[in-house]
Amino acid sequence: MTAAEESRVSLRRMLRRLTASEAEIEAQELLRESAQSGGVPAGQCRRGQVVSVAGRLRTVVYTPRTNLPTLEADLYDGSDVVTLVWLGRRHIVGIEPGRHLTAQGRVALRDDRKVIYNPYYELEPSR
Repeated sequence: MTAAEESRVSLRRMLRRLTASEAEIEAQELLRESAQSGGVPAGQCRRGQVVSVAGRLRTVVYTPRTNLPTLEADLYDGSDVVTLVWLGRRHIVGIEPGRHLTAQGRVALRDDRKVIYNPYYELEPSR
């Protein structure tokens, strides 16, 4: 790539950052971090796949059910959301909104939403 082409690419990146919304910039940053940690973009996950996804927890909700309580957390990686569901759990230390983590498991669909039941997970250090 010539110096002129590099300059144009750099200018385009700068203009894109100046005109992008805060949410778009955040999504790009989350996607970059997810890729660095070896995660598959949530938008590319398909039912039945065993995947590793990385991102930030948006919401964490305890859902009391009559026969089996669940703890559900929405993991956002900049491309899509995957809901992590722990069956039989009311609370897990460290699973809280805003926390970054990597989760592994088999993707299922529930009400047309991507779900991983009882994922293996690793919490990222607090930022």
